[in-house]
Amino acid sequence: MRLAGFVIHGNNQDTLPRCLESLLAVCDDVVAVDSMSTDGSSDISRRMGVRSVSMAWEGYGAARAAAVASLRPSDYVFFLDSDEHLDADAVRAIVGWRESHPREAVYRLPLRDWAEVDGHRFLYRTHWRSRLLRREVAAWRPEMIVHEALPRRRAQRLQAFIEHRFATSVSLRSAKEHRYALLWAVMAFVEGRTSKPASLQRPAHLLRDGLLHGALWRGGWRALKLAWVVAGYHVAKYRYLCELKQGRHPELVQAFKERRFGELFQRVHALRLTP
Repeated sequence: MRLAGFVIHGNNQDTLPRCLESLLAVCDDVVAVDSMSTDGSSDISRRMGVRSVSMAWEGYGAARAAAVASLRPSDYVFFLDSDEHLDADAVRAIVGWRESHPREAVYRLPLRDWAEVDGHRFLYRTHWRSRLLRREVAAWRPEMIVHEALPRRRAQRLQAFIEHRFATSVSLRSAKEHRYALLWAVMAFVEGRTSKPASLQRPAHLLRDGLLHGALWRGGWRALKLAWVVAGYHVAKYRYLCELKQGRHPELVQAFKERRFGELFQRVHALRLTP
C-alpha cells in the first residue's frame, strides 16, 4: 500500500520543518505546495528532499487539488497543515495502520489545538478531522475555498494525534476567524445554503469548547477569551450570509462566480472586518 502526503505553506519557516519531518516519516511521496513564500520556506522543502510546487494563492481547494495532482500514484493521501506535526506515537500509529491493510475510504484523526497566549501554553481542544483519504476521494475543486470543504462521509477513526499550533495571539486569531467567516459565507451564498440564527451560535460554541472540550479548565480566562473569539466565527459566518442575501458585498460574490479566487482572497483580506 502506497501513501502520499502533502502540505500547503506560505511563510512558515518556523513550523514547516517539523511538519515535513512528520510527512516524510509516514509517506512514500511528499509534495509541498508553496503559495509564493518569501521567507525561504521553499528552500527548506528542497533541502529536506521534498518536491516543491509554487502557485499563487487561490484558496485551499485549488492548492489541495494541485498537491494531489503533483503526487505520484498512491492508494491513500495524507495531509497536514504547515503548523501541524506528528509526535512519535502518532507516527507509529500511522505506520501500523498502513500495515493493517486499510479498506475504508476516509479515516479521521484527532487534532489537538494548542494555544500559546500571553506566555502560557495550553491545550484548547481536541477534535476529529478527515486527514487520511483514498486517492479517488481526495478530490478538491477550486471553488472549495475554505479549510474543511470536502463533503462529510462515513469515516473510521484512527488514534494518531495531530499536534496543531492553533493560536499565538487572540487578536490575530480573531482577524483570521472573521476572514474565514466571510469567505465561507460567499461560498455558502453562491451554493444556496440556508441561514441559521446567528444569535444562538456563540453560546452553543462557548459551551462546546469552553466546557465540553475542557478549554476553560486548562487555560482559565485566557481560554475563555480565545473561546469567545472562536465562537465569534460561527456568529459572523451567518451574519455575513444574511448581509450577502441583502445584496451587500456584490464584488465578492461576482469574483467567486467568475472563479477569480485569488482576487477574492485579496479583497477579503483588505476589508476592515470587525467582531
